[in-house]
Amino acid sequence: MFTVRIQAETFDAAGEIAALVQGRTDVGAVVTFTGLCRDDVASDGARLVALTLEHYPGMAEEEIGRLVEEARTRWPLTGATVIHRFGRMTPGDTIVLVVTASSHRTAAFEAAEFLMDWLKTRAPFWKLEERDEAHSWVAAKDTDDTAAERWG
Repeated sequence: MFTVRIQAETFDAAGEIAALVQGRTDVGAVVTFTGLCRDDVASDGARLVALTLEHYPGMAEEEIGRLVEEARTRWPLTGATVIHRFGRMTPGDTIVLVVTASSHRTAAFEAAEFLMDWLKTRAPFWKLEERDEAHSWVAAKDTDDTAAERWG
C-alpha cells in the first residue's frame, strides 16, 4: 500500500503504521519520521508563535507521489505513507509523517531519508513564520539542497 495525503488535520502516526502493516507478513522493517513545529528562537530573540504552511493543491500530491514512485524504483519497498499538513501550526504540532516499509531495514531507512530530503526541496509548500512582532516567508536552505543532492 502506497499512500500520499495532504491535509489540515493532525495525524496518528501509530494508526498509520498499523494500517500499513495490518495483515501483512512481507514487512520486516518499518521506519517512521515525524516532523514537528518546534519552539524556535531567532538570533534576535524573537520566538516562533506559529508556522503557516501553504501548498499548491493537486500539484503537491502529484509531486510527492512522484517522489514515492522514485523511492520504489530505488529500494524494494512493500509500502509507504507520506502525510504532509497545511495550515497554521503552533510549536508542538505535527507537520509531516513519512512511513516506509520493506522486508529489510536498510531499504526502509534509506527510503525514508530519501523521501524527507526530497520533500524539503521539491514539494510545493511555502512556510510563513509568525514571530513576536513580524511575519516572514521562510527561504530555502542550502543545507536542504545539499542533503537532497547526495541522492543523485
